[in-house]
Amino acid sequence: MSSMPLQRGISGGVRVSDSADDLRDSQMKDKTDLIRGRSTTDSSSLTLRFPFAFLFTNNTQSPSKTGDNGSDPRSRHRLVLLFLKISLVLIVVLALAGSFWWTLSISASPRGGHVYHNYRRLQEQLVSDLLDIGEISIGPSRWKELEYCDVEAENYVPCFNVSESLEMGYTNGDENDRFCGSGSKQECLVLPPVDYKVPLRWPTGKDVIWFRNVKITADEVLTSGSINKRMMMMDDDQISFRSASPMFDEVEDYSHQIAQMIGIKNDNFIEAGVRTILDIGCGYGSFGAHLLSKQLLTMCIANYEASGSQVQLTLERGLPAMIASFVSKQLPYPSLSFDMLHCSTCGIDWDQKDGLLLVEVDRVLKPGGYFVWTSPLTNARNKEDLKRWNFVHDFAESICWTLLSQQDKTVVWKKTIKTKCYSARKPGVGPSVCSKGHDVESPYYRPLQMCLGGTRSRRWIPIEGRTRWPSRSNMNKTELSLYGLHQEVVGEDAENWKVNVREYWSLLSPLIFSDHPKRPGDEDPSPPYNMLRNVLDMNAQYGGLNSALLEAKKSVWVMNVVPTAGPNHLPMILDRGFVGVLHDWCEAFPSYPRTYDLVHADNLLTLQTSKLRSSCSFMQIFTEIDRLLRPEGWVIIRDTAQLVEAARALTTQLKWEARVIEVESSSEQRLLVCQKPITKRQSI
Repeated sequence: MSSMPLQRGISGGVRVSDSADDLRDSQMKDKTDLIRGRSTTDSSSLTLRFPFAFLFTNNTQSPSKTGDNGSDPRSRHRLVLLFLKISLVLIVVLALAGSFWWTLSISASPRGGHVYHNYRRLQEQLVSDLLDIGEISIGPSRWKELEYCDVEAENYVPCFNVSESLEMGYTNGDENDRFCGSGSKQECLVLPPVDYKVPLRWPTGKDVIWFRNVKITADEVLTSGSINKRMMMMDDDQISFRSASPMFDEVEDYSHQIAQMIGIKNDNFIEAGVRTILDIGCGYGSFGAHLLSKQLLTMCIANYEASGSQVQLTLERGLPAMIASFVSKQLPYPSLSFDMLHCSTCGIDWDQKDGLLLVEVDRVLKPGGYFVWTSPLTNARNKEDLKRWNFVHDFAESICWTLLSQQDKTVVWKKTIKTKCYSARKPGVGPSVCSKGHDVESPYYRPLQMCLGGTRSRRWIPIEGRTRWPSRSNMNKTELSLYGLHQEVVGEDAENWKVNVREYWSLLSPLIFSDHPKRPGDEDPSPPYNMLRNVLDMNAQYGGLNSALLEAKKSVWVMNVVPTAGPNHLPMILDRGFVGVLHDWCEAFPSYPRTYDLVHADNLLTLQTSKLRSSCSFMQIFTEIDRLLRPEGWVIIRDTAQLVEAARALTTQLKWEARVIEVESSSEQRLLVCQKPITKRQSI
């Protein structure tokens, strides 16, 4: 759905709904209704508690003014009414008994067990939804604020619990994988550490972070092994990643070495068709931070780590990252997603599982893309290491990778650009091409498959044949046709987002939460271009918000999330040169607490309510937003007026500041702008 620009008043102001006045009006109305309708309320209460109470109430009334009290016709009339009441009760009892018998018969039959459990699930969800509706109708004054989580939850990530996975029998690395069960949902608010400080603004925050904001020990800083990790230095209450340090020169030299091995002149990766890189086990993001100067966008992925997390520190620096594992499941990215995959002492044994992990690398790598691997194993000397290296070397050749170069501990392969290579292999050499039924373009944590995916895709285009960045972000008519989209639709969406971003940026001010809310005017300082860095778009659609923010020269990167409940435009978003992921918002997002400055949701609530089998409530989604949001971070929700009002009621429980703003030319749409306050745990 195309987003509409916000409404301005005659003086340029935005129409803002005052939640405090609404609350007082609602409370006064409730009191008036209570005084006027006390007897009605009592009667309704009895009816709600016992639906058949009207059948047994005392029917004593004052005599009729026109009839004879106690006459025979009156007695016959009462007998008829009594007979009808008794008949109605018998019908209800028989109906309930029949329903109970049917339920028992369905649950007892093997074929009906599945139906019965689905019936129970829908029944429980209906009760939950009715309770939510009932609570919302009561009004904000009756909502209770959520409790705070225990201190152990400061860095808790649902769905990643190694100890529970081990208890369930997962070993050999599988315990690090993602398992989302019913116990993965939290119903409390995660507090920041005692000495938490708001991160420094970009670009200073890229090189300096607050030590107490992340969970890492001094020993973990001092004993970091790889080049990327050794760039960290402790400085009082800060961790520094100094660009002027000698270690930075090592990263510069390393980047230059990779360019030379590929055959790129002047380190111009963009001209070679490279824009997006998946950095596996990224250290603390220094390789990706360096590549930013070359207009390359690097997504860091690593296992969940309880302390010294690569992903947490990378995000704290304002660099793209998420928790993901090369263990037993496919990554939540489409086939043919990245121009380069990089692994520098990333801790993955590529020779294990008969090469299954390399098959997943091949799936997400674009045709003509590069796999860069730096490991002591590439310079193997002993017999065992040589055997392992030879396996990786031979397996890479069997899946049509070409070894471009090998220097020191670094090896660079190039994926084939010709699908005919697979059919030209000798029989029995390498894994087969996936069948049409197994070649799912955008799998969502499916088990790893020993077959080569993406070969049937219309997106099988060599990286050298794609439009160069930044023109790549604005696709032409021919490129959009690959995704079944029309240029007029995407173009209109892009124009709307340009207007929306201008309006959004002007609203990111505490002025809208004042007693007399207003749009910041010329006399008020405008929010700086670097006010935000990490942005999470919960329903990215075509990636329009990402594109508009970059065009407006805002210093942000956007995690474009495509919900599993809606249409999948993630392949297009990634092909535009952005980063993103497929996700079900009824599950926890694979990131640490306090990692985003802005969370944006455009029509996500409408999408979730239209989902036929939604397994979560709005409150569970909003609690997850609160976990991901940094203190003093912002939330912008655009949706229908009814759903926005329901969402505003939830913000009371979350302790957010919130305002509802009307949207121009749409009486059905509203904008909810919220800010999360800093609430610190008291030191003991």
